[in-house]
This record gives sequence, C-alpha cells and structure tokens, in this order.
Amino acid sequence: MSAAMAADVTSPTNALVKRLVKLRERRTREREGVFLVEGARELTRAVQAEWHLDVLATCPELHSPDATEAAGRLHEAARDTRRFGVQAFERASVRQNPDGLMGVVRMRRVALDDLPWPAGACYLVIAGLEKPGNVGALLRTASAAAVEAVFVTHAGTDLGNPNVVRASMGSLFSLPVLTLSDELLRAALEARGVRLVTTTPTARTTYWDADLSGTIAIVVGPEHEGLDAAWRDAADVEVGIPMAGAVDSLNAAASGALVLFEVVRRRRLRSADPPRP
Repeated sequence: MSAAMAADVTSPTNALVKRLVKLRERRTREREGVFLVEGARELTRAVQAEWHLDVLATCPELHSPDATEAAGRLHEAARDTRRFGVQAFERASVRQNPDGLMGVVRMRRVALDDLPWPAGACYLVIAGLEKPGNVGALLRTASAAAVEAVFVTHAGTDLGNPNVVRASMGSLFSLPVLTLSDELLRAALEARGVRLVTTTPTARTTYWDADLSGTIAIVVGPEHEGLDAAWRDAADVEVGIPMAGAVDSLNAAASGALVLFEVVRRRRLRSADPPRP
C-alpha cells in the first residue's frame, strides 16, 4: 500500500516533470527499466495484471469520470503518488486531452521457458514492424483473439513507446509479450513444433483456404517491405488476403486481425461440432 500523497508538483520545470518527459526517449526507458503509462484504463489494466507502479502522477482538475473512479485504487497500488497542477501535468503528458492520470511502470521480462507451450495454441509474431501504432493495435487484436503469447522482433521491440501502450488499449499488460531476435525465435518455435503461417501479398493460398490447425504462429511483417527471406523460407504455410480494386495490400494491423480471427472462427466451429460416432 502506498504512503500518503506527496506535495504538489506545480512547475513545468520540476525535476519529476523533466524525468517523465525524458521517458519519451527509448534510451532513457531502457536505462531505467521503466516506461510511462498514461490513462485510467491503461494504468488500471497494468495494476490488475500486477505490473509494478513506481510513481503515480494525478491531476484531479483534469480527471475524467473514469479517472476519478480509478484514482483511489491506483494510489493504493503505487509506491509513490504525486499530485500535479494542470500546467505540470500537461507538460509531462503525451496526449492532447489527458485524463489526469499517468504512471511510471516497471518493465517486465518474460522468457521463452516461462511459457507453458500448450498443444494447439495460437501465437502471434510481429516481425520488424516499425510503426508503434501498428504494434499496439496488433497487441490489442491478439488479446481479443486469446492468443497464447506475442513475440515482437527487430525494430518493433520498443514496447514502452507511448504510442504502443496507447494503441494496445492496455492489452500489453494482459498477455505474455516477448521481445527477441528473429533467429532465436525461429529456432525456438521450430524446436517446439510450432508451424509458421506467414502473411504475404504474393502467397498463392488465401487465408480462407489455408490449413490453420494445430499449434501455429501467425507471422506479420512490415507493410511495404513485407517479411524478409528468412521468415518466408522458414514458413510452413504462406497465406495471402484477396484484394479487389486498386488496393494491393492492407496495413499490418488489419492483415493480422483478419488471419487471427479466421483462426478463432475455425476453432469455435470445430469446438461446436458434435462428436462423431
């Protein structure tokens, strides 16, 4: 349980405000092992998933109804709580219309051996995506599709980016997310018998027709360059999304969502099938 709320932070040049602003930088986040989480929903999901909330910054004058409701619970969970004035909070915030809650959350590391690796599971691989909004949106989709875990490689490994956190709608905290190299991940998935289903516009098999049974990992890559040759060579199945009109591809988040929910649809249908005599 946290201590009593500390003195107000009113100046935009306060040392804590400067620290929160510095946490916008990846180098600072990695050095300190923490990242900034803003918003009542995102902070609540982090605390519910037992991520460590080091500092809670609260500005009651900016609280939305959800923030007012969440503030007390977050204060109890935080190691330290500071009350901010409007100018100080807005200086630290990365949002246009902040709800008056932000926190410094301790990073959590998950290892490959920490996962249970059940048979028949579905995983998501986000391979080399550079746009944090797409990474966050895919995390949100993965949570909605109940994937077993998400693996993020290469340029997309900055999960503490504020845009990843926001686009994930707090889903970053609700499922295992691992960051590692492409090479190590491919070897780990092969060793555990996970079939690779790669998404590519040039695939001859549509995701409607592909074999998506068993233990699989859906691999989604950058929109323009696509997956590199190493991922495509390792694929057990390559799938494409049929296109009409002048459009030749969807963005990565949309493509990943279509394939993941095709997996969900098929497994739900299979679970509803009556037993055979």
